[in-house]
Amino acid sequence: MASWIGAPRAGAHRTGAEEGDRDRAVSTPGNPVPDVAAAAAEVLRREGVQHLLAYPLNPLIESAAAAGIRPVIVRQERVGVHMADAISRLGDTVGVFCMQAGPGVENSFGAVAQAFAEGVPLVVIPGGAPRAQTWVPPTFNAALNFRHVTKATEQVTTGAGLVPALRRAFTQARNGRPGPVLVEIPADVWAQEAPGLDAYVPSRRVRSAPDAESVEAAAAALVAADRPLLYAGQGVHRARAWEQLRALAELLEAPVTTSLEGKSAFPETHPLSLGSGGVAMPRAVFEHVRDADVVFGIGASFTATPFGIRFPTAGKTFVHNTLDPGDLNKNVPTEHALLGDTALALDLLVEAVRERLGGGPRGRADAVAGRIREQNQPWLDSWMPFLTSDETPLSPYRVIWDLLHLVDVERTIITHDAGSPRDELSPFWRPVAPHSYLGWGKSTQLGYGLGLAMGAKLARPDRLCVNVWGDAAIGMTGMDLETCARAGIPVLSVLFNNFSMAMEDTIMAASRERFGTTDISGDYATMARAFGLHGERVTEPGEIAPALHKAIAATEAGTPALVEFVTTREKKYSTFDYASYQG
Repeated sequence: MASWIGAPRAGAHRTGAEEGDRDRAVSTPGNPVPDVAAAAAEVLRREGVQHLLAYPLNPLIESAAAAGIRPVIVRQERVGVHMADAISRLGDTVGVFCMQAGPGVENSFGAVAQAFAEGVPLVVIPGGAPRAQTWVPPTFNAALNFRHVTKATEQVTTGAGLVPALRRAFTQARNGRPGPVLVEIPADVWAQEAPGLDAYVPSRRVRSAPDAESVEAAAAALVAADRPLLYAGQGVHRARAWEQLRALAELLEAPVTTSLEGKSAFPETHPLSLGSGGVAMPRAVFEHVRDADVVFGIGASFTATPFGIRFPTAGKTFVHNTLDPGDLNKNVPTEHALLGDTALALDLLVEAVRERLGGGPRGRADAVAGRIREQNQPWLDSWMPFLTSDETPLSPYRVIWDLLHLVDVERTIITHDAGSPRDELSPFWRPVAPHSYLGWGKSTQLGYGLGLAMGAKLARPDRLCVNVWGDAAIGMTGMDLETCARAGIPVLSVLFNNFSMAMEDTIMAASRERFGTTDISGDYATMARAFGLHGERVTEPGEIAPALHKAIAATEAGTPALVEFVTTREKKYSTFDYASYQG
C-alpha cells in the first residue's frame, strides 16, 4: 500500500503540522468553497456520472458517495477501467475511474492503454504522491508515465487548478478521436479549497463537417464505382450515425462490412450485410474486400492490425471518413478524405449521392444481395456441422449457436474476449441493434470482456449482458466475478474451458510436450458458486440450452451467472488466405 492515500477531509484528526497548513479548506458556514475532493465529485455529478469505478484509497470515493454517485469497488484496477470503458461506449456519459497513488496507478496502466488503443473516452483520476515527492525516485509519477497511453495528462498542483483541469479532461476525452485523459491529484492537494464550480458547464461533443468539395468528390467516386464496399468502424457508434449508414447503403445498394469495433453499427440480418471482419470472418467479407474497386471507410481508422481486416490497396480507391487527421494515409492511401463527424459527413454524402442518382437507387440491390447469399450460404452450410455438433468435448460453436437462438438478440449486449472466443463468436453472431455487440481488437489483453459486460450492465440494466471468454482469460480477471455478486451486477458469463492455451499448442509444441506449458486447469463453476453466483458446468451437448436457460433466468432474478462449457482443444477458425491478394 502507498504511504500517501490523500489528505484527511475536514473534521478528521490532524497532526499539528496539518493544522497549520494554510492550504487546507475547512467547510464551515462562513467558508462555502468546497475542497478539491468535494469539488471533483460535484463536477462528476454535473457531467452525468452515476457510477464511479474505483479501488481504494482515493478521497474521491467518499466525496462521490456524498454527492449521490455510486462507487463500485472492484477487485483489481484493470477491471474497473474496463467497466468505465463500457459505460463510455454505450452512452453520452464519460466513464470515470479513480485509484490509489503508487500501486493502484501502476496496476491500471494496461487497461488505460487498451482504452487508448480502442479510442474510448475516459477520465482517470489517480491519487498522487505529495507534491514535494512527485519527482523523487522511486515515486511513480502518473502524469509523466501515462503520457503515451492517454490523449493528455495533467497534475493538479493547487486547489484553484482542479475545476479547470477537469473541464479540460472531459472536453478532450469527448472530442476529436476519443480517448482517456488522466488528472492526477497529489495527496496534499485534496483538502485545498477548489473555487470555480459556479462557472462550471458540463462538457459536450463539438462536431464539424467535411468541406463541400470533398463530399462531392467522394459522392462521385462512390456512384461511379462498379463494386463499392462500405466499411463501418467505431465512429459510426460514437456519432450515432446508424440510420445515415443504412440510408447510404440502401441508396448506393452497396454491401456493408464492419470492423470488430464497428460491429452492430449495421444490422447483420440486412440483405446488404456481409458480416464483420477480424481474424475470422464470413466468406462474403473476404471476397468483397478482395474484389471492391472503391472502399469507403466510415468512422474507421484503417489501422493495420492482425486482428482486423487487412485491406489490399492495389487497384482500389479509398474514401475515408475519420475524426483524426492522423488516420489519413496512415495505412491505406486516401484519395478522398472526409474529415469530421461521421453523422454530419453521411448526411452531406447521402444528399450528394441522391442528387447524382436522380433521387433514388438504380435497382442493383437484388443482384448485390444475391451475390452475398451465394457466398455466405455455402460458407454457413460448411460450418453447420460445428454449429450443431453433438460431439464431446463440446464444440464452442455449438454453444454460440444455441445461445444465439435462445436470447432476444436485439436486447442482448455481448462481448468477446481475446483469442479463440473472439474468432469463434464474431463471424456467427448477427447483431440487429446498435451497441449490442462490444467488439475490440487493436489491443487484445486477455480478460477485457468481463469488465465490459459489467460496465454494460450498469449502463443498460434492462439488457442481458454477456461476456464470452476462455480459461486463459478468466485467469486474468476472474476474481471480479465476486464483484458481480457483491455489487449486484447480474451478467451472464459464458466460459469455454478446454484446460489449455489451445491457440498456442502448435506454436509452443516443444515446451508443451516437455513441460506442459500450455496446459491449465480449473473448476470455474465451483469457484463462481463460492463467490455467490449461479454456477454450472456443462459437458454434454443436450445440456447446453437448459443450462443457458437457467443462467439467464438467474440474471433476470438479479443473480450473476457463469456457465462453464468443457470444450474441445482442437481449434478451427473461419479464416482466409490474405497473401493471395495483398496489394
